[in-house]
Amino acid sequence: MGIGYGASDEQLEKQIGCVKYTLFCFNIVAWMIATALFALTVWLRAEPGFNDWLRILEAQSFYIGVYVLIGVSIIMMAVSFLGCLSALMENTLALFVFIGTQLFGFVALVAGSAVTMQYSTINSSLQPLLNVSLRRFVSTSEYTYSNYVLTMIQENIGCCGATGPWDYLDLHQPLPSSCRDTVSGNAFFNGCVDELTWFFEGKTGWIVALAMTLAMLNVICGTMSFVLVQAVKKEEEQASNYRR
Repeated sequence: MGIGYGASDEQLEKQIGCVKYTLFCFNIVAWMIATALFALTVWLRAEPGFNDWLRILEAQSFYIGVYVLIGVSIIMMAVSFLGCLSALMENTLALFVFIGTQLFGFVALVAGSAVTMQYSTINSSLQPLLNVSLRRFVSTSEYTYSNYVLTMIQENIGCCGATGPWDYLDLHQPLPSSCRDTVSGNAFFNGCVDELTWFFEGKTGWIVALAMTLAMLNVICGTMSFVLVQAVKKEEEQASNYRR
């Protein structure tokens, strides 16, 4: 029996070591992804031209999800170190705390991604905001500031009006030169609401992808931590029985 017990104990020790170091590696990867997520979200928030466009269009609600992801990415960077330490120390209390942070991180990352997509995709809450602002600029396009804003957006994005050239035609206004392709001279068919939304969607695509990847890693790390806790408890029970 002594030989059998020793073999079982050795096998359990190997399993704990395997789970422990795999969890350590996953935490390093999670830290890298959290750092990349933090860098991208801060860059998006701080980008001067992009920020100016959202301010002019009164669509700064776009940043709600970005703020959530910035905060969560900072927490996840710190939590990754907790995961590494708790795994290496095989401390069950620290591992349970880590499991709780992984659950929180998963929920927060999914919520942040959902809010970000809610303000950056087609048929999202962003489009009505853009529509109101752009229609206001079109209806007052005779004023210098409105004309400047429309020219800047239409030339850079390649669009016309809020929903298309008919926004100008319905108001009996001539199509501005910024509404036409410089090569063909034809009017841009798509309105700026859709074009801007596609532009914003491209900006947030990588951010949401990173956030969801990190959320998936949270599930994996949380599950592995729970397995490690059970293995450590079993090892402690075996050690206790052996002492008896």
